[in-house]
Amino acid sequence: MNHPYLPVLIFLGVALAVPIGALVLARVWMRFFTPIKRSEEKNALYECGVKPLSERQTRFHSQYYMFGLLFLLFDVETVFLLPFAVAFLEMSVGAFLVAMLFILLLAEGLVWAWSKGLLNWRTNSQPNYKVYGDR
Repeated sequence: MNHPYLPVLIFLGVALAVPIGALVLARVWMRFFTPIKRSEEKNALYECGVKPLSERQTRFHSQYYMFGLLFLLFDVETVFLLPFAVAFLEMSVGAFLVAMLFILLLAEGLVWAWSKGLLNWRTNSQPNYKVYGDR
């Protein structure tokens, strides 16, 4: 009875049994060994030991998210440029032109962000774009 798919079926069974068993064990532990203590202090919001100043969540301006996306873009850009920097002296002309095109596209994104006012944090002017829900 040596079927070729028997190891796959055993692997599938173990792959299903381990997480389901862990969830069942956690539920049994919570049910029988952990007392539930309901109180106002237990149900309160928790922010690093500091009591929250307000009950509702505050909305952040979309400029923060756009700035975060720009940070990620230029952070990942360094990962892509590192191989070019390491192999700069051995690069062919084609590879050099590809690296320069990549830098040109990143500079274009930086100029666009600058022109839209995303990098202007010192003045009270609003950025030059609208996101749904912004006022």
